[in-house]
Amino acid sequence: MDDYDTGRFQFCVLLLFLCGLAGAVKGEDQLLLPIVDDRWGNNNGLQTFIVNVEEPEAVELLSSRELKQWHESFLPNATLDSGEPRLIYSYRHAISGFAAKLTPEEVRAMEAMEGFVYARPDTTMRIETTYTPQFLGISKPGRGAWDSGNMGEGVIIGVIDTGIAADHYSFSDDGMPPPPAKFKGSCRPFSKVTCNNKIIGARGFNYGPDTAVDDDGHGTHVASIAAGNFYNRAEVLGMAAGTASGMAPRAHLSIYKVCYTVQRRTKSSYVRCRDSDILSAIDQAIKDEVDIIQMSIGGNSTPRFHDDGVVHGSLSALRHGISAVTAAGNQGPNHLTLSHDAPWVLTVGASSTDRRIRATVKLGNGMELDGESAYQPTSFDSSVMLPIVYGLFCNDSSQLNHISGKIVLCEPGDIANIEKGKLILRAQGAAMILMTPPSRGNTTGSEAHVLPASNLSYNDSMKVVSYYFTAGASATATIVFKGTLFNSRPSPAVASFSSRGPGTRNGGILKPDVVAPGVNILAAWPFEVGPGAATPSKSAFNFLSGTSMAAPHVSGITALIRKQHPHWSPSAIQSAIVTSADDRDLDGNYLMDQHSGGTADVVAVGAGHLNGPRALDPGLVYEIDMGIYPAYLCSLGYTDRNVTALWGKAVDCKTQQHVDASQLNYPSITIDYRQTKYVISVKRTLKNVAAGGVEHYDAHMTIPPGVTMALSTNALRFSRPDEQQSYHVTFDIDPAGSPTFPYSRGKLEWVSAKHLVTTPIAVYWR
Repeated sequence: MDDYDTGRFQFCVLLLFLCGLAGAVKGEDQLLLPIVDDRWGNNNGLQTFIVNVEEPEAVELLSSRELKQWHESFLPNATLDSGEPRLIYSYRHAISGFAAKLTPEEVRAMEAMEGFVYARPDTTMRIETTYTPQFLGISKPGRGAWDSGNMGEGVIIGVIDTGIAADHYSFSDDGMPPPPAKFKGSCRPFSKVTCNNKIIGARGFNYGPDTAVDDDGHGTHVASIAAGNFYNRAEVLGMAAGTASGMAPRAHLSIYKVCYTVQRRTKSSYVRCRDSDILSAIDQAIKDEVDIIQMSIGGNSTPRFHDDGVVHGSLSALRHGISAVTAAGNQGPNHLTLSHDAPWVLTVGASSTDRRIRATVKLGNGMELDGESAYQPTSFDSSVMLPIVYGLFCNDSSQLNHISGKIVLCEPGDIANIEKGKLILRAQGAAMILMTPPSRGNTTGSEAHVLPASNLSYNDSMKVVSYYFTAGASATATIVFKGTLFNSRPSPAVASFSSRGPGTRNGGILKPDVVAPGVNILAAWPFEVGPGAATPSKSAFNFLSGTSMAAPHVSGITALIRKQHPHWSPSAIQSAIVTSADDRDLDGNYLMDQHSGGTADVVAVGAGHLNGPRALDPGLVYEIDMGIYPAYLCSLGYTDRNVTALWGKAVDCKTQQHVDASQLNYPSITIDYRQTKYVISVKRTLKNVAAGGVEHYDAHMTIPPGVTMALSTNALRFSRPDEQQSYHVTFDIDPAGSPTFPYSRGKLEWVSAKHLVTTPIAVYWR
């Protein structure tokens, strides 16, 4: 890697080959890597590897074919014995490198080649509204974010997911302008998706079929939350009826399908997303010149940055001025479960709204317990008390004998809730009570069931169990359906499943950045739901929960900001979203945790709940010069090769200054006393983006328990647009002693007559 002249010589040889002035880069007797038996029947460990190589000079002048041949020069041969190409993807923008089928031995041999940087096996990830525009306050006439952000018109959101149901009414192009002239994508002929002025690009990535059609529903749901067009007859089995739209209903969509349904032999199907496909989709999105990349994709663990395709590709997107928004993951309520914690990614957790699709369980002892269900048949007679049967997991029809006409109590897990209902319905059960596991606390789901049902919180589930075992054979219950209700409290609250920080790879930066609606979100769906057949539909909607639903809310708000402020950098947009977030609920209390029932801690909520209108007019922003990231990565302990792989250009960490995570000009401040007990001083620089230019701010501090805070100035005075001013905050351990809890929270607010700029502060103790 250090001897770049040799690498340049190899590249020159390649060019001679392309011009027909020389023989092949590698003759049959001059192979750079050993050939092994690569037949699929005896592949000796053949698998897909993602390989990072040094970027050749003048790479921007290379055609796609020339770049592919450069990448193939690192392979032992171009094809396997089966005739199948080794090279799967040749990346230009997302990373400097390629994906190919290799054995571990071949990769080890490749390490000796000039220009080789790093290789890793391909990994698998998984996929992690009528009301939310109103709930977030962006649709208020005359003063909402839709007015100031022009509904995101002309902004392009690239959605990397399971594809899209393009014929759904949510993706009609009524009222849409033509695609921006800069857009270079298209709906590829084999994608089976027809472009219009809403969906302006679509393609698939999976080695073979190039379809972008959504056979799962997740991608359709996500895309419509971000930028679905208006549809005035949205509902789920009659519930939550109204006009549905995305956060940025006039934004364009470019679809990149990287997640595919895989059928298990004995279990239900699941959705798989390969890192190599994700990188190829990011590569294409950058080439297509999208403005935002939306990725509701996560993994089972938090890999190192250079091993995480979402994080790695997002850094490349940042270099092209593209914002990347990702889901935090659904592994809550445990700490240290968050995905994609890099500072250049906007990481989003999930919260509730104040809407409930109420299905109340009434027990024979008179107790009433509020649950949820989207299927609320008028034919069900709630005045009739039904005998309760304990069906355990309700996953085996052979164990569901003698349930005809009874209400079945089901424990969570093993198979999907709706599948449980199908088994009970086949066995002629009358209704179902779905219990919630302790990890889900007070988070319930309004699913589109196939029979009368109610999903209860964990505490209420335990009340039913207690009653059942106390009453014995005389235990009875019914379900009273109450339809769509609003003003539920507390709201919003952090969903129990939402993954928590702290981040494990970023050196202490507060993640998630914000939380956004992600519980029982109504959005477009490719198929009919409920007791009927799951036939394709242009007008179906469904409720889903997850940080997958939260992230596109932020992507849509990002599009509104991008429209109003087209020259803002991704870090400025990220700052606007973070510093405008609300850490209080609708009643003025700190956001609640639906798992514990108490106040959500700072690593669950981040800066707070998304506030769209304020994000469009933040007053001040923190910006990060992305040139600091190599030094930051080196300071985290990454090797030269790791950083070179991430940065795309050779980096020597010995020449980089030390940049602690707390020194990044991030819109939050984290003090990590897990590593040190000394006085810590951090610097932040704010940029004036207010329309008027002249504005005076005063500081208000909420000091986290366990520390003392000293601010270098209590006032900031800005006299012109784009003016920058800096301040320092010094932290020390409070002589009274550190708290017993692992994390404490505070904030620094800069307050003017027109703006409130909130910098959240987190202190990690253990």
